[in-house]
Amino acid sequence: MLPEGDSASAPRFYCPDGLAVGATLALPDRAAQHVRVLRLAPGTAITLFEGDGAEYGAELVEIGKRSVSALVRARREVGRESPLAILLAQGLSSGERMDLVIQKATELGVTAIQPVLTARSIVRLSNERQERRELHWQNVAVAACEQCGRNTVPEVGALMPLYEFLARPRARLSVLLSPAADAVLRTLAPARDIELLIGPEGGLAREEREAAISAGFTGVRFGPRILRTETAPLAAIAAIQAMWGDG
Repeated sequence: MLPEGDSASAPRFYCPDGLAVGATLALPDRAAQHVRVLRLAPGTAITLFEGDGAEYGAELVEIGKRSVSALVRARREVGRESPLAILLAQGLSSGERMDLVIQKATELGVTAIQPVLTARSIVRLSNERQERRELHWQNVAVAACEQCGRNTVPEVGALMPLYEFLARPRARLSVLLSPAADAVLRTLAPARDIELLIGPEGGLAREEREAAISAGFTGVRFGPRILRTETAPLAAIAAIQAMWGDG
């Protein structure tokens, strides 16, 4: 088994290819390219994970122009997940803002991210562009897990219209951030199953907010200032984790 110090400092790579102790396997292209960029050498200790909550200590054995292979040496059960199941429903926003939300929400421990198309979403995607963006968003979440130490990758759902999302069964606690709301987070009853709805640039339209409330969401304000679409979910998730989860 690799020393614990190695596991803490070793580069981490997502490898959803059926990891098994004692196996020598070729790393996925994305991980292999990262190995080359970092200029790692054969014999370097790395950490692999496949999304099942465990991580695997491994060693690079061959680094070629076409492939990179590693020997899996140990499986480690590591608990880094939040006790809360948080689904973030994020109004579709511009590229960099959406990427930032997905990256940081993953670091903060959300279980899933559901992009939703709203009346005020500035971005409009063709079918082909939408598929590329959805794959990109999932890769952003993977990269965030590699960086922050999570071994369970949150699923980034396919973009869906807001009203379609509102028609789905609700979580135990459904929260809509709204500057006009009367309630605040600390007045809500703690819950383990939470969904958080955030509007895009410009927020949700009035009729969308009303539809969310009718669907079971509780409007909550987050301080006296209006937060940007990329700030609001991260502040709310951090507060929820501090009150009921990781804190």
